[in-house]
Amino acid sequence: MASLLFICLLPLVSLQFAQSVFGAAPPYGQLSVSNGQLVGSSGSAVVLRGMSLFWSSFSEGSPFYTADVVKQLKCNWNANLVRAAMGVEEGSGYLSNQATQMALVETVIQAAIDNGIYVIVDWHDHNAQNHKTQAIDFFKQIAQKYGANPNIIYETFNEPLQVDWASVVKPYHVDVVAAIRAIDSKNVIVLGTPTWSQDVDVAANNPVSGSNLCYTLHYYAATHKQSLRDKTTAALNTKACIFVTEYGTVSADGNGGVDSTSAQEWWTFLENNKISYANWAVDAKSEGSAALNPGTQPSQVGSDSVLTASGKLVKDQLKSKSNGVSC
Repeated sequence: MASLLFICLLPLVSLQFAQSVFGAAPPYGQLSVSNGQLVGSSGSAVVLRGMSLFWSSFSEGSPFYTADVVKQLKCNWNANLVRAAMGVEEGSGYLSNQATQMALVETVIQAAIDNGIYVIVDWHDHNAQNHKTQAIDFFKQIAQKYGANPNIIYETFNEPLQVDWASVVKPYHVDVVAAIRAIDSKNVIVLGTPTWSQDVDVAANNPVSGSNLCYTLHYYAATHKQSLRDKTTAALNTKACIFVTEYGTVSADGNGGVDSTSAQEWWTFLENNKISYANWAVDAKSEGSAALNPGTQPSQVGSDSVLTASGKLVKDQLKSKSNGVSC
């Protein structure tokens, strides 16, 4: 009798284990790229909207790498996307503190899976071409452990500086993409572009071969205006997939006041072109781009009372959209 009961319970135990590993399905299922657009499992174009965490390698960012923060972003901010910006060479980054950084990133990844939202796994580096071996090792680990989950989006190079696309950045991406694709053939990979991820037109005119690839666009609304949208339009005209993994409502140095007019112009452009976007950043540093006031604790992320001017503007934008999430 005991043996029969054990056998009968096995499917239930297995199902419970699978649910704990794979979590809730993200709102649009398996993502892919079709005709230059990010699409869901139905084949329809989708827009992901959410928040980027701050550098994991600095004390202003690391306390917010928790499962509870991810849940608050989904349930209180209406975000269907979170970005884990793993510091590499700056601060207490991956190059010097691999185990610590992996633990922070994996906490966010698992929380995103459990909560049924998408997660960008970001190699947050300005000089990744010098750390290709380490990047490949990192992304292989992530792909092996989490690549079966449709929640995963890889970001292989946050912001290349003023370096050449054809001879420096593209060859790096080719090798890292190959390493990921040897393990994970499906999930979207977002590729950083030169000049702090603004030269999307340059990358689009000399693309990396492969499927389900997008190119990174970063902008800060008080600094970047129509000329950068024109560059982006040129890239879109080649049928390149563009993904804004990071944007700010203030100046490019992260400071200054919110430019709400420019921020709205950018949101209109992104929505019209079905470009996904994540705001920089979930942190309480004393600077304009921070979403939270200094002194804010991770447990308070869902509260409107702790928001900066930027945080309020961005949260209102997220809550005004249908992002396919509920709690």
